[in-house]
Amino acid sequence: MIRIKIDLISARGPEHSKNIGCMYLANKGSSDDGKRGDYVVAVCKRGSELPPIELYAGTEVASRDCVKALKKATRVGEVLNYPRLSYNVWRLVSRALRSAFPEEG
Repeated sequence: MIRIKIDLISARGPEHSKNIGCMYLANKGSSDDGKRGDYVVAVCKRGSELPPIELYAGTEVASRDCVKALKKATRVGEVLNYPRLSYNVWRLVSRALRSAFPEEG
């Protein structure tokens, strides 16, 4: 799983900095050779530290500690058949954002 956490760094000092958003990309599966992957995308409210439980569906990661800290995703999406060995992670992030915010074109 990939977590992208966005923090606003305050010029007044680190104690004034705050989290303003978070996005998770969970691997749903891959091709037989591992060269392509499918991902579930969840964009979460600010302050979220753990992904929505839907990302864990069918896995054993869903513990009660996780459930307690969860916040609902405000946007979801999918990146399918991604050529994960051909590009760096920022292309995956770009596709994930487009999938969660299709109206942005």
